[in-house]
Amino acid sequence: MVTNRNWLTTAKTLAEALPYMQRYDNSVVVVKIGGNAIGDEHSLASFAKDIVLMRQIGINAVVVHGGGPKINTTLERLGIESSFIKGKRVSSPEVVEIVEMVLSGHVNKRIAQAINKAGGSAIGISGKDANIMVCEMADPELGLVGIPNQVNPTVLRNLFENGLIPVIAPIGVGRDGITLNVNGDTAAGAIASALNADRLLLLTDVDGVLDNSHSLISRLTPEEVETKITSGVIQGGMIPKTETALNAVRDGVRAVVILNGKTPNSVLLELFTAHGIGTLITKNTP
Repeated sequence: MVTNRNWLTTAKTLAEALPYMQRYDNSVVVVKIGGNAIGDEHSLASFAKDIVLMRQIGINAVVVHGGGPKINTTLERLGIESSFIKGKRVSSPEVVEIVEMVLSGHVNKRIAQAINKAGGSAIGISGKDANIMVCEMADPELGLVGIPNQVNPTVLRNLFENGLIPVIAPIGVGRDGITLNVNGDTAAGAIASALNADRLLLLTDVDGVLDNSHSLISRLTPEEVETKITSGVIQGGMIPKTETALNAVRDGVRAVVILNGKTPNSVLLELFTAHGIGTLITKNTP
């Protein structure tokens, strides 16, 4: 039964969120969602509603996604071997063909469809479209893996002006026209930098950067991040995420937040509450 108390609580929550809604009006927020969250229909639907609400109140949202679990399943089903070096998939031409098929053809469209179903207007694209993400080869050992060195923000800004939400698969193109697999976090960082985004949100499966006692560190400067990587406090899969954050902050992104995408309404809690829920990395006043 819905009571007046319930409605009052809802009204109070909205009123408390108002200053943050005003703060982010007409800003750019890039959200990177991982493949694990995409596999859960309920979580994907909740995420889509968050993105639609962001756009509704004037935020220019960009979604960049991964899709590792689905890629792994597809490669296994087809009998194609896949290995990793330092967390990045070794990408032969055969592997890249499957990666593009899964990311651009399946995962990308599922996310766009979920956003559209929630009342938004999303358009699914990849970094290859209109040369949005031109890359150089990352490392010969990795094969066809790219690092973005040129991102075209004009296309994305044109989509904003038409009320559209870009959903981007991290597939890039080399200067010779070859298709390249790009790490999702790396792609999101490069896109956020090109757009001078106010926020880059990296959704993961942990609460953020943790200290030695496994407690959340709520805020870090770039210098503190480097120190904690050197000392071993930041390790494993969190290293590439924090390195992405460092590069983005140094390239003009106002702040990067690493947060738990499994928390319901995590994006809204981060943007529209006083303290947020993840680890904020910034060199300026947030």
